[in-house]
Amino acid sequence: ALTVASALLGGLPPALASAAVGSLLLNWFFTPPVHRLTVADPKNIVAIAVFFGVAMAVASVVDLAARRTHQAARLRAESEVLSYLAGSVLRGETSLEALLERVRETFSMESAALLERAEGTGPWTRAASVGPHPAVRPEDADVDMPVGDRLALALSGRVLPAEDRRVLGAFAAQAAVVLDRQRLVGEAEEARKLAEGNKIRTSLLAAVSHDLRTPLASIKASVTSLRSDDVEWSDEDRAELLAGIEAGADRLDHLVGNLLDMSRLQTGTVTPLIRAVDLDEVVPMALGGVPDGSAELDIPESLPMVEVDKGLLERAVANIVENAVKYSPEGVPVAVAASTIGQRVELRVVDRGPGVPDAGKDGIFEPFQRLGDAPRGAGVGLGLAVARGFVEAMGGTLGAEDTPGGGLTMVLTLRAAPRGAPPPVTGLPERAVT
Repeated sequence: ALTVASALLGGLPPALASAAVGSLLLNWFFTPPVHRLTVADPKNIVAIAVFFGVAMAVASVVDLAARRTHQAARLRAESEVLSYLAGSVLRGETSLEALLERVRETFSMESAALLERAEGTGPWTRAASVGPHPAVRPEDADVDMPVGDRLALALSGRVLPAEDRRVLGAFAAQAAVVLDRQRLVGEAEEARKLAEGNKIRTSLLAAVSHDLRTPLASIKASVTSLRSDDVEWSDEDRAELLAGIEAGADRLDHLVGNLLDMSRLQTGTVTPLIRAVDLDEVVPMALGGVPDGSAELDIPESLPMVEVDKGLLERAVANIVENAVKYSPEGVPVAVAASTIGQRVELRVVDRGPGVPDAGKDGIFEPFQRLGDAPRGAGVGLGLAVARGFVEAMGGTLGAEDTPGGGLTMVLTLRAAPRGAPPPVTGLPERAVT
């Protein structure tokens, strides 16, 4: 039993020593003459030799089984690590810090760092690191694994045995792949932003070339006519020209406002001031830009307050209602109704216009997109894009649904304020929305 325990705990040499000690104890306590190392009967010499041989054989088998078990456990751990690395490649994981943390935990290190240098003889810099006091040079680490000429994986905490460097090499190669992927993703994102910026600029130039020039041309023509000394204008004609100037200026102000709003959304400078607000305080003000009788309002008094930015919500609702009125048939008012669904409040703007196919419902919220049959000069196609951007900035959603019987329904969903929320602050100026 002592020999088997020695083989399990210490390997073959302690087990052989245990077998020798056991043989001596057998001779001392049980072989006549007892308490002496001499052997009187030659048969007992054979018995002691057999005892020693069996002990050695058992120790060898136990040691071999223990080593095989240890090797199997080690190979299983290596296979799990390699499987993790292969799976991370297939999943496209790009977190370099998470990979280094896995390295640190796998090898029981204090810190791990991926070092990089721009040139073959340049100074080392840390591309990423985890743990306290990571190495700044491969020479400062307890273990370093080079990856090519420019990268090295540096570990601090203890010296690794040689058999662990194979798995460490796989980790180092994966770290290099993840670093390259991160940089490629960053470059692709920059390219995407540049492409979007070019698209916005191209669309903006197209909008300026027509939609903004049209009201400017109308205003200039009316002003030139009023200043002309060749024509004697009647009061009615003068009032009509002034009304045209006012309408052109209003339209120009609306277009420029939408362009400015979209630029704020594109640059991420919209910061909502969220507070509890009653919809019946905001929605009627948002309908001020549409003709009288073109919209019917239905907001129950029992409707809970919503957590929104009052200025952003007013601008978003105004854009949605103006778009609905633009496409509604003459004499058919747009329905604006609100209701409660769970912990959220829904505002629906229903029109009876031509509607939008399912495939195009998401496209109408893109900047500079207009429905195909929209009349010329109906705007630059920013109203719904600005509305969705403002609603999402406040934590809400804006989507489009078919109106039963024909038409389009805009569904604006907002968070309901908790019961007992403080009333909106009065007597303070609302934040201006340009």
